[in-house]
Amino acid sequence: MKSTTVRRVGLSIAVATALASVAACGSSGSSGGSGKDDKALGKGATRVSPIAALRSAEQSTDKADSAKVESSTVMGSLMSMDAKGNLGWADGLTGTLTMTYTGGTLADTMRAAGSTSMEARYLPDAYYAKMGEKFAEQADGKHWIKYDYDDLAKLGGSSGAYLKDQIQNTTPNQSVKLLLASGDVKKVGTESVRGQQTTHYAGTVDVADLAAKNSNLTASQLDAMKKQLTAAGVTTEHVDIWINAQDLLVKKTEKGQMSSGQYTQTAFYSDYGVKADATVPPASDTEDFTALLKKQGMTPGSGDTATGSGTSS
Repeated sequence: MKSTTVRRVGLSIAVATALASVAACGSSGSSGGSGKDDKALGKGATRVSPIAALRSAEQSTDKADSAKVESSTVMGSLMSMDAKGNLGWADGLTGTLTMTYTGGTLADTMRAAGSTSMEARYLPDAYYAKMGEKFAEQADGKHWIKYDYDDLAKLGGSSGAYLKDQIQNTTPNQSVKLLLASGDVKKVGTESVRGQQTTHYAGTVDVADLAAKNSNLTASQLDAMKKQLTAAGVTTEHVDIWINAQDLLVKKTEKGQMSSGQYTQTAFYSDYGVKADATVPPASDTEDFTALLKKQGMTPGSGDTATGSGTSS
């Protein structure tokens, strides 16, 4: 397989797919809702502040450990992608998702590799991507690529380190934390989402002003969040979440600007507590990505591979 194809199919999928999926799970962790707030709509009920409602939702969703996820993501001209499956976050990110690339340069790259859909399995130390038959024909018959998180951190530079940190330390409350960090979270109203009555909250995060906001987060939490957003090239982000009567997130949308272009993501969450696990693919059918690079005469961690991780063209 040509090195350019390896770089396009491998690093692009590693960074774009994993980041998009992590974003979905992070939002799932952002679950939060307030049955209390729903009750507050009735006459004579005590009103609950958005901050209190979000904190309650954050705790409830964090304890749920897993959920069924459906998401749609657009990252500028790089890709548009749909994902569906079960994800857990009790001890790092685990689970299996089916990814379908619907547009963008990454979809073109996948199409050239023989398939616009793939299976991704997330385990504590690595994630695995199942490629199509055309790819296997050029990779000694192997269908799976293993992306070790430590290797991704080395290959992708600052973006790789960010990716590794996000995958291994994803918590189910990132969207809630973003709203708390925005300093201007608002209760939008009540809406029906897939048959469930929910409370809708929204806010906008300006990374430059993050530390100056009265965010209700600790200084260390603010600092960590700002570093993560900056590493991803995020300048502003608008977050909307919908919480059901059980204080669980059922929908979230995030819209923002990254260094690579505008992005949007919508995700739905259901069946909290569902089984979310993943098995390691057979070693005989798996190629380690760094080994794949070396076979093409490319040095892991070199400027060439790092460049590949940042582009899909």
